[in-house]
Amino acid sequence: MPFSFLHAADLHLDSPFTSVGGFPDDVATTLREASLRAWDALVRTAIEREVAFVLLAGDIYDGAERGIRAQRAFLAGVTHLADHGIRTFLVHGNHDPVGQGWTAIDGFPDLVHPFASSKVESVEFTAGDERVVVHGISYATSAMEENLSLRFPRATGGGFQIGLLHANVGGSATGHQDYSPCSVDDLRRPGYQYWALGHVHKRHNPLEGDPWVVYPGNLQGRTTRPSEQGAKGAVIVHVDHGVASAPELVVLDQVRFADVAVEIDHLADVGAVLDALEQAAAPARHDGRAMVVRATIGGRGALHAELSSPRRRAELLAELRRSGAESTPFVWWNQVVWQTRPAGEVIDLRRRDDFISDLVRFMDDTPAHQRSTWADDLPADVLRELGDLLPDGDDDAIWQAARLAALDAVTGASS
Repeated sequence: MPFSFLHAADLHLDSPFTSVGGFPDDVATTLREASLRAWDALVRTAIEREVAFVLLAGDIYDGAERGIRAQRAFLAGVTHLADHGIRTFLVHGNHDPVGQGWTAIDGFPDLVHPFASSKVESVEFTAGDERVVVHGISYATSAMEENLSLRFPRATGGGFQIGLLHANVGGSATGHQDYSPCSVDDLRRPGYQYWALGHVHKRHNPLEGDPWVVYPGNLQGRTTRPSEQGAKGAVIVHVDHGVASAPELVVLDQVRFADVAVEIDHLADVGAVLDALEQAAAPARHDGRAMVVRATIGGRGALHAELSSPRRRAELLAELRRSGAESTPFVWWNQVVWQTRPAGEVIDLRRRDDFISDLVRFMDDTPAHQRSTWADDLPADVLRELGDLLPDGDDDAIWQAARLAALDAVTGASS
């Protein structure tokens, strides 16, 4: 008899949304409640879809000093699941390690199993008519540098076997701290059918089948960083005769983070710019969610001169925020990035013989492998502050944005 399970990670319950600022009270209230409402939606979905169990792969809370409100909400949710006969398995990650912080929960219902940090535990039960074994381990401390996947035992006795782990598969390429670093080959070794992972906030599958290695992404976006944007939620997996289906995304986020961009090349006036931005960020285009938006205004045209005025830029942002805050659901314009250029011929600055031409040549001729090391010498606190200001894309996109900003600073022109 087939069965289903739900896999979620990185709930960050009661996340403070520190990267979003300047909002009115009603927007603040929605943001403050977003992670908890997403958790409520997860519980409802698990019950409605009649899953056999729920897997939570770490970072249940946003910090070691987890708040009472978040803990009460979590306990209420897993108790509600247990009341409907649904098991919950959970591990703690780098944000909420077992050995740090405190807990206001003195016990869980029988169907809830939090995995310890001292060793890998294996819990066996029956789902449908099939033997299921869930193997898991929590973090004892936040900076877990050990490859915990190597502790997991090999599968024995048949059935559908799952590894539940907060880990970084692929190292620094994921853009996340390299906690419990491991490789796909490490995860193949035990012979499980499914690895339920957490830590990386972008939903993706490092391995699809034999076994499935799955990051469901975080439950609720929190910033306009690329990994936090787009639809967020959990995945549901169907298992029939020991074979898992492709994970099905269930959208559960309450507030959507997004980047939008418009070009001024063919826009007649500031009103047209506003219309284009509002259309791109309309909640109807984003599953009807409330929105937190970072906008980029680029292109070349006659509007550049008007939009270069600090006063006009402030007016445009103020109007976007006024209109967006009054809409239902709201659209909060968190930031506007200005990249417009005047109409006319592009100047080849490389042909000059001065500091500007040296700067252009340096930026253009730096090898690609050196462009990827720009953050190596920056302190961690500076990198955190930069995170929400950086453009989307890879290191080359960031490098090109830095090039444009440097030229703006010294000339106001681009090449």
